[in-house]
Amino acid sequence: MVDAGDPLPAGRLWTALRIARARPGFALGYAIVLGAILLGLLAPLIAPYDPVQADPAEFLQPPSLRHWFGTDAVGMDILSRVVYAPRIDLTIAVAGTVLSALVGGLLGAWVGYYSRRGGLRSVIAYLVMRVADVMQAFPVFVFAIALVASLGQSIQTVILAIAFVNIPIYLRLMRSQVMTIRDMRFVEASLVAGLSDARTILRHVIPNAMGPTVAQLSVNIGWSILLTAGLSFVGAGVRAPTPEWGSMIATGFQNVVTGQWWPSVFPGLALAITVFGFSLVGGSIEVLSDPAKARRLVQDIALRDRATRGVA
Repeated sequence: MVDAGDPLPAGRLWTALRIARARPGFALGYAIVLGAILLGLLAPLIAPYDPVQADPAEFLQPPSLRHWFGTDAVGMDILSRVVYAPRIDLTIAVAGTVLSALVGGLLGAWVGYYSRRGGLRSVIAYLVMRVADVMQAFPVFVFAIALVASLGQSIQTVILAIAFVNIPIYLRLMRSQVMTIRDMRFVEASLVAGLSDARTILRHVIPNAMGPTVAQLSVNIGWSILLTAGLSFVGAGVRAPTPEWGSMIATGFQNVVTGQWWPSVFPGLALAITVFGFSLVGGSIEVLSDPAKARRLVQDIALRDRATRGVA
């Protein structure tokens, strides 16, 4: 039995099951994300056809037993392409988001530690924040298109563009947390013990300020998948015939007006469900990484258990 005042016992299967019962959305989110990852990993075993093999004799075939999701305008099997797409979308989104979190988090920790303390470092921290303001003043999608256009169209460029537009988010998150933590006693104690500012930031400040950043990661991965699809939709992202949800929606969109809806609808559904799953996971991480929210969740679980025993 879990006491309502105890912290959440991590790593136990029975606890995970009780959390899933109290918050079904958490379980749904993890199931969707796990399903998307498994689709990408097991795509060669699941896909019935080669995702980039065109068959002009089978173009724009409606969903059937032979082609469950139908075929596109050049005869490629849509189900196979939908199954392979997470390999590209998840790789780009995860790589870009993690890169932005590393750069933005480290920069935000430095800026937050030295902000409003006087001296040259404080001036540099102020200038960094003004640069972040300028970056966030531009529409993110337009900014990403401009970066891809200037650097050249490739998967690596899309990753860099996603990382670049996300850096200010993690910079601000980490800065706000560090400015709260930097004056706490354990930070002062580490400085008194002889640790340098750099070691204090890396060993004590950042680990205690990472909660909101970790929670934001999952939400941003979903958003980055959407941004990747958007770039591909306008022709600035992944090039056809690489299986990618955004490019599939774009190539199939022109057929919707003539009644062939399946080339766009099925990739669109896969994209929407995956982004929804990552948003649910982000919400669960935010709750479980916050001690107060986690405690309320434990209390809710305990109340449900008592109610269940009372009914029984």
